[in-house]
Amino acid sequence: MEIKVKHTDIRQHRTDCAVIPVYEKRRLSAAGKALDELANGALGRVLRSGDLDGRRGQSRLLPAMEGLPCARVLLLGLGREKDLNERGFRDAVTLAWRVLQDTGSRDATFYLGESKVGKQGEEWNIYQAARLLRLASYRYTATRSDDRAPKAALRRVVLDVADKRHLPRARRALAEGDATGEGMNLARELGNLPGNICTPSHLASEARKLAKGCESMRVQVLDQKAMEKLGMGSLLSVAKGSRQPPRFIILEYRGARGTKAKPLRPIVLVGKGITFDSGGVSIKPSAAMDEMKFDMCGAASVLGTFRALAQLQPKVHVVGLVPSCENMPDGAANKPGDVVTSMSGKTIEVLNTDAEGRLILCDALTYAEKYQPRAVIDIATLTGACVVALGKHATGMLGNDERLMHELERHGQDTGDRVWQLPLWEEYQDQLKSNFADIANIGGRDAGTITAACFLSRFTEKMKWAHLDIAGTAWHSGEKKGATGRPVPLLTRYILSKAVKKS
Repeated sequence: MEIKVKHTDIRQHRTDCAVIPVYEKRRLSAAGKALDELANGALGRVLRSGDLDGRRGQSRLLPAMEGLPCARVLLLGLGREKDLNERGFRDAVTLAWRVLQDTGSRDATFYLGESKVGKQGEEWNIYQAARLLRLASYRYTATRSDDRAPKAALRRVVLDVADKRHLPRARRALAEGDATGEGMNLARELGNLPGNICTPSHLASEARKLAKGCESMRVQVLDQKAMEKLGMGSLLSVAKGSRQPPRFIILEYRGARGTKAKPLRPIVLVGKGITFDSGGVSIKPSAAMDEMKFDMCGAASVLGTFRALAQLQPKVHVVGLVPSCENMPDGAANKPGDVVTSMSGKTIEVLNTDAEGRLILCDALTYAEKYQPRAVIDIATLTGACVVALGKHATGMLGNDERLMHELERHGQDTGDRVWQLPLWEEYQDQLKSNFADIANIGGRDAGTITAACFLSRFTEKMKWAHLDIAGTAWHSGEKKGATGRPVPLLTRYILSKAVKKS
């Protein structure tokens, strides 16, 4: 599907469907009033009939009307104009897509740019609409032999820009929204694939595909022997119980290089890549264990962000590290009470083999030091405790650099990919004490999300670091089961904010 921005004259613009906002008390938007005038008041008569009064979630598809250049008109209820918020706008865009799929429309023009969403500008509307339309067009078909879901008829969407002077900013917003949507869809596809297909080797193959399609990107994949040479004993201890060989994936995007005198230090993203998590010897309950194929969504979000970077080509240096393996029960698997040695040299007592994500992340974080990064962000479906604390709406965030976390919080608000900061106080570190190693891999039931981050903090003392626990936000359960693609929007926006500005 092609998505464009354009300043149109609604009185002359030909399209299969014009998407028009309607506010409560049957108030048409400016574009709607212009269309109504052309139709000799036909839109107003439809509203006065009582079929639609502008409340949120309402829609009415009108067939061809005499005097209009568009074949159809879709009226979308947005509620009270002064109360239109970000969620209401996003819901309206998604609703419009769903309605349009039941029509013969091959193209549509959305006149939503003029709708005022809180303090946001028109470019925010364009960004969100482009991203949401790209997300709405995603269909999972990889493992279906008989896919009865109808194919999307819509081939082209124009997002109208009400003020012609805003076109340059609208084009930038469209580019980011479209690329972010594409990146999220890649992350969703990888997350949705079953564990017998999306293995560590499959993730490595997908990383190679990304690098092959982008001159500014390169990839290196370390096998078990290479990891052994590096001393990644913590990561490899998790992989011992699986027949799938582990992989350590290194992606590097060099959109900017700096100078010899002042090299450009990279942003490093570290994504947890447990392609299936049975819990190991500390095995999980069987109910909903199938969802543990989503335990690699941190890795998927890193690949999805690099997909967005490949499309946007910003002037920035980014490194992506993906430690990947399965966590399975086996005669060779980690046992509770085992002590393993991490790449940093710190020893770890494995009190629970289901707390494996931190065991692979700690070696990746130690590896990140070699880049002397300007910032390190790890992304992981790390703790069920985070779901209990924050539910499915916000990603948990902890770290050792307040400025970095403040920036991530701000970009999360702007994109709608929100985070919530939790404390990382010294007092919590005491819960990780061990009688037999430098550190235990769990800290008991209390504050599980925080103590998991405390564990990771022991391996990030030399870097500016933030940890994103996406256990609640990486996928939906139930009827809408599937990966979400978060936090690709947050990561992409943060990275773009650090790009060298074009002269």
